[in-house]
Amino acid sequence: MSKNLLSVREIQKSDIGSITQYWLSADPAFLTGMGVEPAKMPSKEEWITMLSEQLTQSYPEKKSYCMIWLVDSKAIGHCNVNKIKFGEEAYMHLHLWNADGRKKGRGPKLVKMSIPYFFENLELKTIYSEPYALNPAPHKALEKAGFTFVKEFITIPGFLNFEQPVKYWELTYKQYKKQK
Repeated sequence: MSKNLLSVREIQKSDIGSITQYWLSADPAFLTGMGVEPAKMPSKEEWITMLSEQLTQSYPEKKSYCMIWLVDSKAIGHCNVNKIKFGEEAYMHLHLWNADGRKKGRGPKLVKMSIPYFFENLELKTIYSEPYALNPAPHKALEKAGFTFVKEFITIPGFLNFEQPVKYWELTYKQYKKQK
């Protein structure tokens, strides 16, 4: 019987296929619903190269840093930061890989479990997140995880995205320490 035990860990080589599959097998409507432009999707080889790079870089060198989300030791999603300025800031993204793993209240708990890795290992002062304004799930998770809503504006938030309204959230190291 499953206990639904939640945990997180850093990405491992064995996770690269699952993350790549998540992106490349996603329905175009699902991608658009989270603000992704399907035409900008990297190839399988490009995903493997980008994800593999994380495994060999030291924390100060990382361009992206990924935590794997697990339920009962089974990977169900990931949370990563990119646009990393070591010792300063990074931008966080949240992904549950399968529809049956969503809408169960796990997102905020898994975000809270991932945050210490980002703050401590990257020595961050602030974590930002700017999800597509029309995708409600990440906003609920960020709010419940202790992030503060700052503003809404239009931008192209990342290399996979189209121009869109985003809601800009932040969590400072000071806020994170108060929550612990």
